[in-house]
Amino acid sequence: MGKLFEGQPVMNYTHKLKGLKMIVGIGCASMAIGAFGAVPKPPQFAQCSICHQITKGAASTVGPNLFGIGSRGAGKLAGFNYSPAMKAAGGAWNRPRLVAYITDPRKAVPGNRMAFPGIKDPKAAGAVADYLLSLK
Repeated sequence: MGKLFEGQPVMNYTHKLKGLKMIVGIGCASMAIGAFGAVPKPPQFAQCSICHQITKGAASTVGPNLFGIGSRGAGKLAGFNYSPAMKAAGGAWNRPRLVAYITDPRKAVPGNRMAFPGIKDPKAAGAVADYLLSLK
């Protein structure tokens, strides 16, 4: 076995480089998923799709179109008739706010019109929030 530096076998550095390549590869894959919107649609989203569209440019139905929700404020989609409570809520939809809303809409924005009681499982609510935020 050769030596890269005095007293350090080449094999030790090769092993460390393989580990580093794996970590870098996993990190890049994770960033790519977020950057390219490849978050899978969670099965719990089926409940949401009864009232909400998720396609860019699609007309809103019972609820507002959720495409691009991460880049607009609460109650701000042009052409949708939001409740006064949702209009007054303002602020951006980020992950913590979406998870709170998806978990308990009536508590997160008291007086909103959405009849849905929420997804009580925080992990499932987080998966739906991640999916929605990936729609850009």
